[in-house]
Amino acid sequence: MLGADRTTLTAALKPVQRRGLVTVGIDANDRRSRRLKLTRAGCALLARAVPIWRRSHAKIDRLLPRGGSDRLRDELRALI
Repeated sequence: MLGADRTTLTAALKPVQRRGLVTVGIDANDRRSRRLKLTRAGCALLARAVPIWRRSHAKIDRLLPRGGSDRLRDELRALI
């Protein structure tokens, strides 16, 4: 569960689908639910994005005081 309503998730997903990065199928166990699957293009984009994400987070971790990353995450979670 992502903590977002169906309308918000659908709106966010449409551009990703149009770009061919994900496919949407019906869940075999619960036809009301949908299963998302990354396409090859989606997997390739994710593979390129993860190292960038890791470098960005490492830089933030270096800039924050000791324990600052954990505190920042906790405070961001509290906003939800």
